[in-house]
Amino acid sequence: MNPGGPRACPIAWLDNFFMRSFTGRSAFDESLPVADGLIEVGFGVELEDLRVDLEDWLTRKFGGGQRVNLALIEIDSGLRFGTPS
Repeated sequence: MNPGGPRACPIAWLDNFFMRSFTGRSAFDESLPVADGLIEVGFGVELEDLRVDLEDWLTRKFGGGQRVNLALIEIDSGLRFGTPS
């Protein structure tokens, strides 16, 4: 879609997608767009389902007749929960 190569999905587009009225998936309720190209998701979110659904939605909404290809990369935040040792 972008002749200059890959780019981060704008946060406004992510906000629109994750509204429940668009997806109908309760698992996506555990998702929070935090910046362009950055989403925090809960453990209940299947990344492949997210990729397929978001890619399809972006293609229909912003693709201009071209397929939008999406790459999701899991980033470990380094946050750990529990009691310190």
